Amino acid sequence: MKKIFFGIIAFVLFIFSCKTSTGSHETKKVSLNLESKSGSQVIGTAIFTEKKGVVYMEAKLKNLKPGTHAIHIHEKADCSATDASSAGGHWNPTFKKHGKWTASEHHKGDIGNFIANSKGEGKIHFKTDEWCISCDDNTKNIVGKGLIVHENLDDFTTQPTGNAGARVACSAIIK
Repeated sequence: MKKIFFGIIAFVLFIFSCKTSTGSHETKKVSLNLESKSGSQVIGTAIFTEKKGVVYMEAKLKNLKPGTHAIHIHEKADCSATDASSAGGHWNPTFKKHGKWTASEHHKGDIGNFIANSKGEGKIHFKTDEWCISCDDNTKNIVGKGLIVHENLDDFTTQPTGNAGARVACSAIIK
């Protein structure tokens, strides 16, 4: 009887360990260093963490002009151009109009705006279940895209970019 009991316990523990290490409960993380573009001195970091189907983003920037700035995910993980134009346009795999994240129409890359203080430092926190890290859904997978910080704020109206101005920092979202 003891052997059967311990056998059942061992089997349950084995099944549980398999599900937590390879299933949807796995935590995924991508860390980025943003580099200056368009003649700016803007630098920063961003961390994307996926937990239980939700992606959390935290970005911290320095050397911005004080005020409001836009941040977007762009379609390519290519920051090779001096103005970051190599990253392409906003990531828009569902072919929606540009807009505020809470609006019915928005690109998957339309993160929004954040404020840089008088020292030129800014940060933004964001979370969504509309993204994933290295999943098989091309309408959700952010890996292989670019993260861009803009010189100005996103007006959430002008198509297709939000009139956010120059791309002052860029990083490829790669693992």
